[in-house]
Amino acid sequence: MKTLVKSGYITLLLSAFIYCTQLVNYPTYTHHNSLINENGTNILSRFDVPKGFKRKPVQQSSFSYYLQNLPLKAAGAKVKYYDGSIKYKDVYEAVVDIDIDNKNLQQCADAIIRLRAEYFYAQKAYEKIAFNLTNGFYVPYTEWMKGNRVMVKGNQTYWQKSATPSNTYKDFRKYLNFVFAYAGTLSLEKTLYPKDFSNIAIGDVFIMGGSPGHAVIVVDAAENAKGERVFLLAQSYMPAQEIQILKNPNDKSSSPWYSANTIDEVITPEWAFKTSHLKSWESK
Repeated sequence: MKTLVKSGYITLLLSAFIYCTQLVNYPTYTHHNSLINENGTNILSRFDVPKGFKRKPVQQSSFSYYLQNLPLKAAGAKVKYYDGSIKYKDVYEAVVDIDIDNKNLQQCADAIIRLRAEYFYAQKAYEKIAFNLTNGFYVPYTEWMKGNRVMVKGNQTYWQKSATPSNTYKDFRKYLNFVFAYAGTLSLEKTLYPKDFSNIAIGDVFIMGGSPGHAVIVVDAAENAKGERVFLLAQSYMPAQEIQILKNPNDKSSSPWYSANTIDEVITPEWAFKTSHLKSWESK
């Protein structure tokens, strides 16, 4: 469960209990795979595509490029929880080298929000950093930059000027922590658009909103001459933990790649999604 924070004198008691809860325990394993380059420092260089597949070129300014180039910790690194303890469960192939706050906030949907927001922040596209809270209240980062903060009075949620205008990275992270506390799979799912599974692409999200609920993001993809696709998935989980590249528990030979051509559902080590759970940030 997420730890609640305060905004001014008001403790926001939105539906912060919409969190990632383990649905099914799937078997895990340890293996060495020829598709993995242990010296690779990012997703592109760490993971070779399966035989016959190629990555499509993407623009360097795109979200796809950002995800493909996420830095990875050294091969063999273990995922850390927000409190510094280790996640020993053998469900991930690599750990994304992005820091995590020492509060139990960056869980499943939050990690996806984090990646999307970090991308736009790096692009200085601050007007595109905006998310809905679970109660539907819209929280654009541009309002936070002005020194406005979210307040709640009765059934009303509103902005109030209560801080010095700022756009430092430290204040940006405070904004994210606020969003993490009061958004989740349910609110994120409502802002995304249905996506045809056969057209799966980098940046798409498998999401099942609710309690329990979970979400994972496509961080790389490749295609063969027949138009068949494979993809990599990343997640955080509960309690809050570092972002990790998931293993494929159903196909050791191609893990961590998942196939979009021979399955009706996507079974990850800690969650099972229907292909209809695939969503996109864009309406087309």
